[in-house]
Amino acid sequence: MLDNYIKYYFTFAWRNIWRNKKRSILATSSIFFAVFLALAMRSLQFGQYEYMVNFTVSLYTGYLQLQAKGFWDNRSFDESFEFNDTLYNKLKNYPGISNINPRIETAALISHVTETRISPVIGIDPDLEDKMTGLKKRLFKGEYLNEDSKGILIAEGLADRLNVDVGDSIVVFGQGFQGVIAAQVFHVQGIIKFPIPKMNNAFVFMTIKNAQELFNLSNRITSIPIMINNPSKLYEFKKELSARIDSNLVVMTWEEMSPEIVQAIEVDNASGFIMLLILYVVIGFGVFGTIVMMTLERTREFGLLISLGMERDKIYLVTTIESILISFFGALLGVIVAFPVLLYFYFNPIPVSGEIADIYLSYGMEPIIPFSIDSNIFISQMLIVFLISLLTSLYPISFIRKIRPVSALQGRGGMK
Repeated sequence: MLDNYIKYYFTFAWRNIWRNKKRSILATSSIFFAVFLALAMRSLQFGQYEYMVNFTVSLYTGYLQLQAKGFWDNRSFDESFEFNDTLYNKLKNYPGISNINPRIETAALISHVTETRISPVIGIDPDLEDKMTGLKKRLFKGEYLNEDSKGILIAEGLADRLNVDVGDSIVVFGQGFQGVIAAQVFHVQGIIKFPIPKMNNAFVFMTIKNAQELFNLSNRITSIPIMINNPSKLYEFKKELSARIDSNLVVMTWEEMSPEIVQAIEVDNASGFIMLLILYVVIGFGVFGTIVMMTLERTREFGLLISLGMERDKIYLVTTIESILISFFGALLGVIVAFPVLLYFYFNPIPVSGEIADIYLSYGMEPIIPFSIDSNIFISQMLIVFLISLLTSLYPISFIRKIRPVSALQGRGGMK
């Protein structure tokens, strides 16, 4: 009985929607554009956040990083630690860890003939580094490193400043473990090209084995960036891992190592939320105006239904069902149309130039505008606009309650 009752009113509402196609299309279109705009704005905003985080995490910090206590502040080999098979296997087989990337990080003088530059020098495991950062695909000239390589990789901009090419020799000069003077000649095995000038004008890469020999580190390293399967549980994972490692080691999150990125996201998210609220208000007024126009156009219809004996509560129900159907299909259409558009820009970010590009470059990131296709964005924006549309449907209820059938049929407004 109840099923038939519900089916009857849904059928009645559905027929009313299609009885005036122009009116229904106008209402559906207003909700469609509202959802589309909200999705585009939020996708752009979250796309930037994801890009900033992924860039920082995959290229440098990892989601977590294992270090000796004091290394982050002092950047000294005195705060290095031993890296052995036991620690390697423990981290590699640890549940939830997808990748580890042991490194030796320092700065040294890089010289060729009369040219000298101070540059970051990174000792890497070539395979693990490539797996995390994709370093091999940035090879511009020469050959990538393997575990037996005796040469180095040098960034293209730094190579130009030193006037070196593949096969040339450079001198790396710095301070090793416990104050030992480190100096050695290496041949340039390959040239790496980064899209970021700040990175492309620096960086020298060598194998961990060569770095340990150069800086008298034996089997010591300075850090282990760690990638995890579930970044949403970052701090829970940090707490759990910290409890299972040696007391002389610390686990740092990418947020602790890159506070400027966190601050930039928080500031932008606050301003973006304000803009989104303004958009919601505009959406609300737009949908409300459409609903008011639709309701006023149906004054005679409502008056006729009431005069024929139809209860006002049932008219409320029918108009509410109409609003639900129009809101649902408008919101769904917005998602269906927005998804392929945003998917295209997700795989084809928009390049930027000028002052905006300078801002990206100041953070060491490629100047592009990325988009996000996180399912939560689509679900949340569809539901929010859908709820706004439903709230505007309260107006017809108030209007129907005050309508006078005789006046409505005579075309005099019909209000009590």
